[in-house]
Amino acid sequence: MTLLHLANLSVHIGAGVGGISLGMIQLARTKGDVRHQVLGQRFMAALLTVTGSALIGTIAFRFMPLFAVLTLLTTYVGVGGWRVARTQSRGPDPIDMLWSLFGLGAAIALVPILMRGPFHGSSQPAVVWSTLSAVGVLLAYDFARWTFPRRWFAHIWLPEHIYKMCSALFGMISALVGNVVRWGQPWSQIAPSAVGMLVIFYWWWRVAGKPARSGRRLAQTLLQPRSEKPEWGRHSAQPVMGAKYIPALPTPTSSRYSSR
Repeated sequence: MTLLHLANLSVHIGAGVGGISLGMIQLARTKGDVRHQVLGQRFMAALLTVTGSALIGTIAFRFMPLFAVLTLLTTYVGVGGWRVARTQSRGPDPIDMLWSLFGLGAAIALVPILMRGPFHGSSQPAVVWSTLSAVGVLLAYDFARWTFPRRWFAHIWLPEHIYKMCSALFGMISALVGNVVRWGQPWSQIAPSAVGMLVIFYWWWRVAGKPARSGRRLAQTLLQPRSEKPEWGRHSAQPVMGAKYIPALPTPTSSRYSSR
């Protein structure tokens, strides 16, 4: 192993451990506050470092079919999940179309390479092609959503954000298991994806029936300037954003009601 290979591998492992740790913290803590946004940005930085170093390793040092596909999948869903949190009820914009076209081109370019690639170790054909199929399903959805009525996005952006960010996290965990766990392949490598789907279903259930409240809170966080910190309302136990940017929602205990 050359010094450059070792340095790239060290960056990859360090960013992977950091990204998975941040993702687990995000799952366990309160969603939609300023801290959620900050940790999300750090998670994205770690994720792009992981996939960038994985791409370098795949091209320059050692090609492994599964990790080539996981690099594409994790990058695509991670950026897509971050983008949908920015656009929210507005729906996709031209940047998202360019990103989908990039993902489509990368997936098409991978097919002939994978057909010639060596399938051994953790790169079992069933896992490799099913992972590439997952990329195809995501691409089909991302192109199809351009036909959706705009009013739909107020209801679907939050479940989409949950799905894509959890997929990115558990995609990194699948890559970790594929490198570290040598027994039970390919089932041990499929297990993180199965757990990830259970986590996604759980959070979909948690936001079911209250997407407007959850989405509004997250929207306040994402639209608030970084220089402005939340202020504590005098009569409320919840932080409210400055009215200069996003008006606080009235509550029965606020001064607006108590004065009547």
